[in-house]
Amino acid sequence: MHDRDRNSQAAAADHRQTRRIAGKPRVVITRRLLPETEARMAQLFDVRANPDDQPMPREALIAALQEAHVLVPTVTDRIDGAMIAAAGAQLGLIANFGAGIEHIDLAAARARRIMVTNTPGVFTEDTADLTFALLIGVSRRVVEGGRVLRSGEWTGWAPATLLGHRISGKTLGIVGMGRIGQAVAHRARAFGLDVIYHNRHRLPEAAERMFGARYQADLDALVAEADIITLHCPATADTHHLMDARRIALMKPHAYLVNVARGELIEENALIEALEAGRIGGAGLDVFADEPRIDPRLLRLGNVSLLPHMGSGTFEGRLASGDKVIANIRFWADGHRPPDQVLEGWA
Repeated sequence: MHDRDRNSQAAAADHRQTRRIAGKPRVVITRRLLPETEARMAQLFDVRANPDDQPMPREALIAALQEAHVLVPTVTDRIDGAMIAAAGAQLGLIANFGAGIEHIDLAAARARRIMVTNTPGVFTEDTADLTFALLIGVSRRVVEGGRVLRSGEWTGWAPATLLGHRISGKTLGIVGMGRIGQAVAHRARAFGLDVIYHNRHRLPEAAERMFGARYQADLDALVAEADIITLHCPATADTHHLMDARRIALMKPHAYLVNVARGELIEENALIEALEAGRIGGAGLDVFADEPRIDPRLLRLGNVSLLPHMGSGTFEGRLASGDKVIANIRFWADGHRPPDQVLEGWA
């Protein structure tokens, strides 16, 4: 059976599982959202919010699953199979705030006939913009320059200090050519970069021409060829430590690695050792292996640009994500299949 047929059958089955909620559905939100989103949700639903905006401990998440008709989690909330198994019978929807859903056990949700939705597409441009901010920042030593200026050490212009690399004419290797990877490729053309990409599935030739991108089926070959590598993959068993010590060793001595996806994609200790030894040019990181804890060695390195997981951090994106969450809840509560239902794991 083709994937499309499986998804169609799953969608039909899921539609039969929707339920109409009498009155306002009880919605538990695990983190503080924008005031406009929270105000709209309070009008439409019986909302229980997290007032201090700290990640909820496991016990609190289980209590929320036992209380809510709808749980609205974020990427900071890991919802495993045991937690879903402990959910109350009334729980019918996990309406995730964000596109990534690797923190939710989808198979366990399916087993309990609990729908899962996400908010795809709303952070694409924001994340692609930040990818380029890190790409340019690390290659042109923007953070280092700012530190020198603020420290009072700057003594004026000199022809051989704080030299970086121009990006025009360099080869950009994009790993993961979904929405965000394609948005990065679109920007890369304007900056004069040659683009190669690796993806589970090759794009149609028309799309490759539009992005000016060349497919590389061998990830090792892409890593060895690229001057700059950007990661845009979900965190799965297959992508865990995708950039491990062996692959990092394949990078050019002047190459840069940029990650705005998930910290688990990189074997962080191997990256730090390569940066400390000067075996690669540098890295731009918005995500980390053990967030919010950051390896102190990264903080001491001058050839790294670090940001606190803010790739999706725009007012526009967060408002749009909130609108999608609200729409998904309303569709479900009215007895209809939500527009952003996640079908992976629903067979």
